[in-house]
Amino acid sequence: MASNRHLGRIISLQSLYEYEFREKAGDTEADLNTIIAKNIEPYDKALGDTEFVYNLTNGVMEKVKSLDEDLKPLAPEWPISSIAAIDRNVLRIGLYELKYCGDKVPPKVAINEAVELAKAFGSENSSRFINGVLGTAFRQIDPEAATKDNNEESNKTASEAAEEKPEAKSEESDKSSKSDK
Repeated sequence: MASNRHLGRIISLQSLYEYEFREKAGDTEADLNTIIAKNIEPYDKALGDTEFVYNLTNGVMEKVKSLDEDLKPLAPEWPISSIAAIDRNVLRIGLYELKYCGDKVPPKVAINEAVELAKAFGSENSSRFINGVLGTAFRQIDPEAATKDNNEESNKTASEAAEEKPEAKSEESDKSSKSDK
């Protein structure tokens, strides 16, 4: 069965959010693995790789203090406690994948997945905020890779533009030849 990692990240976000909410409410019986299991249950067949959800969610929780410390300078105008709980947990997931899963998850995928989570579950501006913070984090974590990615994007854009120009001319010449008839 194929793994549905996007769904896995949704379940991880849901579990982290629920755990944080229950912990702040003083629920002493909140257990992260129990929450994950409950949240996986309805999607077990569609999900495939449940281990991914457990590893991601528990990994984020194990590193939550470190992740929050790393996030502070990336969004200095936004103290971590003032960031909406959904956005805070999306940032944690994205930063965790950038820092600790680089061998399994390409940086662009980690950032894109976090942005998609923010679009689906955050506020109107969440996706731009998440993209900016995680983009900055990526540039700090691996400046060489970030520069390489930017150069590839620039080259791709230039080559795409070069490819589009002949097409545009041929369309114009098609139009003029049709109007000549």
